[in-house]
Parts: sequence; C-alpha cells; structure tokens
Amino acid sequence: MKKNVTKFRGSRTCGGGTHKNRRGAGSRGGHGNAGNDKHHFVRNFLQGYTFGKHGFKRPQKVISGQSIVNLGELDEMAQQLVLDGEAQKEGDVYHINLAELEYPIDKLLGTGRVTKSMVITVADCSNRARSRIEEAGGRIEDYFPQEPEQVEQIEQIEQVSESAQEQ
Repeated sequence: MKKNVTKFRGSRTCGGGTHKNRRGAGSRGGHGNAGNDKHHFVRNFLQGYTFGKHGFKRPQKVISGQSIVNLGELDEMAQQLVLDGEAQKEGDVYHINLAELEYPIDKLLGTGRVTKSMVITVADCSNRARSRIEEAGGRIEDYFPQEPEQVEQIEQIEQVSESAQEQ
C-alpha cells in the first residue's frame, strides 16, 4: 500500500479539495480546545476528558481511615495466612492477629460464612462478627496498641525484675 506522501506527489492540494479549502482554523473546527463539549466531543471523550459535574463528595465526618475485613474473607484467607507465616494453626483453631499482619486490619466486620474456628486479635470488632465467631467455637481478643514509650517502660521493668531474680 502506498504512503499518502507518495500518493500525493505532484498533486497541488494533496487531497484537500480546492485550493480555497484548508485555510484558517475553520477547516479544523476551531483553534485549540474549541468544541470540546460540542463537535469535538468524541475526540475528548476518548482522551478521558469529561465536562460537567460527576458524582458527589462524601462528607469528611463520615469518612473513616479504618482498614476493614469481613469474616467471610478472613475465613477464606485463613489457610493462606498460615502458609505465609502470618497466622498459626493449633489443632483445628486458627490464631490470627489482624493488627500485626503485613497490612494491618483495624476492624473486623460480620459479613460472610464462618466455617473455621478462629481466635482473632483485633483492635475493633462489630457485634455481629463477635457473635458469629463465638458461634463457630472461636473468640475475639482485644488488641491494645502500645506506644514506643510504653514498650520501653515494659522492657525496663522486665530487666529490673530479671536482675532482682538473679540476686
């Protein structure tokens, strides 16, 4: 197939009609962004530009930065967490600390099926999640994050008690 450059060699207007065409910006539909929401709509839509208002902005007081997980998802992930070394399995019971995972979970919600007995350590938990875990033979342990100063104080107390025991 011939290239257009080759095809139009020797042609005065290169396929543009009469010599009066292709003068000014009128032949291309305007200068710059003219017609973006009118006759050049499709061109802009395909490039990802949209006009007007879309959606709404959620009120800041209802937005929470908590990371959550549903019981059903946790039930499905339990075996994989054990294989990854982020949870332990003792007998038929899975021990999972959601606060110390690679990506910590702040709250446990109660949606989904529970087929395994689990002991879950988490900072916050919905009532439904707590009751469903207990029905399946597990329990929820509350996680209390410690500040670095508290950790240092606890280590100092342990060192003092160890030195006292040695004497």
